[in-house]
Order: sequence, then C-alpha cells, then structure tokens
Amino acid sequence: METSLSGDSLSLGLIIYATVVVFLAGAVRGYTGFGFSALVLLSLSLFIPPVVVVPVLLLLEVVASIHLLPSVWRHIDRRTLGWLMLGTIFSVPLGVYVLASLPAAEMRIIISLLVLTTTILLWRGYRFPGGGSQKLSFVTGLISGAMTGAAGVGGLIVVVMFLSVSAPVAVVRATMVAFLMLKDIYTLGIAGAYSLLNTDVFLAAIMLVLPLFAGVTVGRHLFNVTSPAVFQRFVLAILSTLSIAGIARALIG
Repeated sequence: METSLSGDSLSLGLIIYATVVVFLAGAVRGYTGFGFSALVLLSLSLFIPPVVVVPVLLLLEVVASIHLLPSVWRHIDRRTLGWLMLGTIFSVPLGVYVLASLPAAEMRIIISLLVLTTTILLWRGYRFPGGGSQKLSFVTGLISGAMTGAAGVGGLIVVVMFLSVSAPVAVVRATMVAFLMLKDIYTLGIAGAYSLLNTDVFLAAIMLVLPLFAGVTVGRHLFNVTSPAVFQRFVLAILSTLSIAGIARALIG
C-alpha cells in the first residue's frame, strides 16, 4: 500500500487543486466551525490514497486548533471534553488500524459513507437521546475516535451531539476546538506507530498551512456579512455531493 507522496504522483495541477481545496475548506471552517476535514478528505482522496491524506489533514487540524485555542480557552466545557476524550482514547487505535490495513478503494467507500450518513443527520437536525449526559459524551467520543482514526472526520459526529444539548454557542465552539486538537494529536501519535508519518506528510502540511489560514480569515469575514443557516446548508450539500462522488470513484476504480 502506498503511504507517501512521490514525485510521480504529484503534478502542478494536483498541487494547485489541493491548495484551492484547503483554502475553500478553511473558509468553511472559519464560517461554520465544522466541515474542514470532511471537505478536504473527500476532495483529495478522489486522487490521492486516504492513507496519505489523513495524516496531512490531522496536522493541519492541529495547527488550526492551536491558532484558535487562546481565544476560546475560558469557554471550554472541561467535563464534556474529558468524557469525549476518554471515549476517543479507546477507539482511535482501531480506526488507525483500519486506515493502515484496507486498500484505498475500500477506504474511499468507508469514508464517503461515514460522511454521507453524518451529513444526513446534520441536515435533518437529528438529536441524540439523553442530551447532556456523561454517557452520551463518552459514546460520542468512541464513535468520533473510530471515525478520526479511520478517516480523519470524527468532528462531524460531535457536532451532532452538541446539537442535542442546550449549551451556549461560545461553549460549543470552544469545546470543539479543544477536542479536535487533543484527539488529532493523539491520533497522530497512533498513526506514527503505524509508520504513516513521514517527511512528505510534514512537507505537504507545511505547504498547505498558508491556504488554510487564508481560508479561515475569509470565512470569518463571510460570517459577518451572510446568513450562517444558508451557508451551512450549502456546506452540507457539498459534503453530500462529494460523498456520492467518492463512492462512485471507488466503485468505478
């Protein structure tokens, strides 16, 4: 299984494509607070094996979260964060094992189905039962950890959980930022044990940091001038389309 980027697999067109994708996905994150990982992974895994894309994506998420953490620190719900991380600790290793073991085509199908299912839940406004309970946070952490390890998209299911509880927007956003950072750092450690981190991965992440920050800046500006509800529906439509495209890409080969 190919686990690194080679000169033969990268073209100028693909580099430009990846830069544009990260910029646009960064704008989505800056605006809505979610969707970055899913958009980047679904877009890039159409052309690059997911086992290569996911470690780069995790590095970018960590950088973005560290950038945001000082501004949200005092709003973090530490109890919910703790239960989410406890579940994540148990499930991430299984997810990374799946990522490192399955062929690219099968991983594309799994990733696309995970994102499509979670997108449908978000679109329909699904609420988990037992909102606000420690059990809900722990189980959500378990699911998120498995999704992060296998596909790098564990944040979406946590968005569904937060829709099920009554919490101030500032608290939700702050806790999401902290959780994404901690779970991605942990996942990177597990990925390193499977030799999924290499020089190419770090170089690719460094190359894409500037488009990420530029996109986040644009997204924050858009938040002030347009309707969040309209933009979130637009993002969910894109996620659905990319999920279906990923499934088709894997089936066609």
